[in-house]
Amino acid sequence: MPEDSSSLIDVRPANSPNAFDLRRVGAHPDYWYPLAWSCELKAGRTLGRRFAGQPIALYRGQSGQVFALEDRCAHRQVPLHLGVVCGDRLKCHYHGWTYDRGGKCVEVPYLDKGRLPNGVKSYPAHEVDGLIFIFPGDPALSDSRLPTALGSSQRKDCKTRRLNREVACHYTFMHENLFDMNHQFMHRKQMGSIRAMCIGRQHGEQWAQVEYSFSRTKGRSSVGEQIIVDLVRKRGAARKDFSDHMRIRTDYPSQSLKVWVGRDIQQTQDPVLDVWLGYTPLDAEQRTNRTYGYLSVKKPPVPGLIHLVWPFVVWFTENIFREDKEIVEHEQKAYDTQGADWNNEVFPALRDLRSVLARCGRTQT
Repeated sequence: MPEDSSSLIDVRPANSPNAFDLRRVGAHPDYWYPLAWSCELKAGRTLGRRFAGQPIALYRGQSGQVFALEDRCAHRQVPLHLGVVCGDRLKCHYHGWTYDRGGKCVEVPYLDKGRLPNGVKSYPAHEVDGLIFIFPGDPALSDSRLPTALGSSQRKDCKTRRLNREVACHYTFMHENLFDMNHQFMHRKQMGSIRAMCIGRQHGEQWAQVEYSFSRTKGRSSVGEQIIVDLVRKRGAARKDFSDHMRIRTDYPSQSLKVWVGRDIQQTQDPVLDVWLGYTPLDAEQRTNRTYGYLSVKKPPVPGLIHLVWPFVVWFTENIFREDKEIVEHEQKAYDTQGADWNNEVFPALRDLRSVLARCGRTQT
């Protein structure tokens, strides 16, 4: 697809006048962000979490619904996640100040109802496919931007593993690392030498995607890679007749990766690999993020086989993620040392992505 320069933000090199620094663009709060797994939060319990430096107390009321409040009591600033859940209300651990689901202070044990102080901020909370999301921005926008199904995580014909790790880098490095498959050289110990060929790119106001096919130039595929791709090929079919196809897409602020195998791949076909990822900034400077995700592999025709080979899939994907984590953290350190983003990017699809991230994010002061 030809580049539509009218919708792209001009990202100049760091040594140019009026350079644009993508690493100063914060994750925009007017979207849903994952903060915890549903299974981590039992009824009547609390969790302390953060979004971009904002402390947030999650609690599950006796009704089973999840609520999110600013994680500080309006009285002495004590974290509310230390408190006690009473029905669908949260009582501060220190003096027993009680807040309802909307953050309103509804009881102070030693004051009458007419003298109740101000409450705390509340956040819309929502559960999707086993993840708890919060909406840290304008609550009026929350319903229109509810997240939908997270990849293939709930499909019975797929086996899925959860991804959960803290990464010491700005969230934009995460988007770029997945989007730009030209970094396969780094994974040569895990996958041999593979050449990625960009076969298409598209972008809109809030999304960008790139498509690849691959060819092996040296070495052999690992056991984990063979399991993900080869076990779903038709038995007896010549491998050379197949054309593997990868699509990576950022739908701000989340990201997905899908792989298909076959001769004439159609969009209606199920992918053999489906990965969904969400990046939640943790600190106010947004130099660290918590990456939540689901990695789903299509089950092969032989019943039970996926469970036998699953340890190899876990081993393979863990090694790939470990290498990615290490390299983006090195990128963050290089950025911190240089003091400015270099932005000397020549890959057109990555320029599309950067424009989306710059346009959708919120510039930090």
